[in-house]
Amino acid sequence: MSERPPITPDTKVAALLADYPELEEVLIAIAPLFQKLRNPILRHSVAMVASLRQAAAIGKVDVEEVVNKLRAEVGQALISGGVSSDAASYFSSPPEWFHRDKVVASLEERDVDPDVMPLRPLLLQATEMAEGEILELVTACLPAPAIEIMKNKGFSAWSVNDGEQVKTYFSKLAKREHGLAAKPGRCRPSDDPSDLDSAYTRSAPP
Repeated sequence: MSERPPITPDTKVAALLADYPELEEVLIAIAPLFQKLRNPILRHSVAMVASLRQAAAIGKVDVEEVVNKLRAEVGQALISGGVSSDAASYFSSPPEWFHRDKVVASLEERDVDPDVMPLRPLLLQATEMAEGEILELVTACLPAPAIEIMKNKGFSAWSVNDGEQVKTYFSKLAKREHGLAAKPGRCRPSDDPSDLDSAYTRSAPP
């Protein structure tokens, strides 16, 4: 049997559970939100692109604590210091493209099936957006994997945390910014929500 890879903040959740199936209950016990990993849809979608660093941001727990609990269970040496949270990178000053009057739609997580992430309805609404228009996503925690998938599909994103909920704003990048030669206008055919399977399985940047 080949040696299993070490557990790091950039280990994808799905890869962790494939290499260390015995750690599933340990991971789920770390934060209540990780209970959703029991859902097979999330297990084969969001978990494929979410790293432990992103999962920690979603679960509002320290990434070093998450990694060390998992490493301790399998006899790997603990890590210390120099491990930054992924959450801070998503929160910044309002970008130049953000203007409140350009928000054309708002999607609230509470209105979506509680057992799934709101990526599908998010993409469905995003396909109707013109360049410069903004879509608001309201969630209980940072939707890091969804943000990375949307960025890969040609959207810019910015999040703000008001203490009780996270509001993430998505704007369709201009074709020249996204390196596309297509004519200006609505989303390209390849951005159609029917392409969700490939969107889910794309690897998000660490």
